[in-house]
Amino acid sequence: MLKREVFCQRLKELRTTNNLAQEQLGEKLGAAKQTVGHWETGYRLPPFDVAVDIAEYFHVSLDYLAGLSDRRERR
Repeated sequence: MLKREVFCQRLKELRTTNNLAQEQLGEKLGAAKQTVGHWETGYRLPPFDVAVDIAEYFHVSLDYLAGLSDRRERR
């Protein structure tokens, strides 16, 4: 099961460590800055296909992003 708080924290961490503003990440994913902000605060979560895009963009596994694993790399 997705751990909402972990997802939000990891998304923000990945974005900031890659020196991306919310607006920049949103542009890469086809989402508004406000939408990215909602994902990072847990107000909303991205649809599955966008979560896959996020994981692929940052080269992490979906399990890592969802808080199901601490292994960042994809297998």
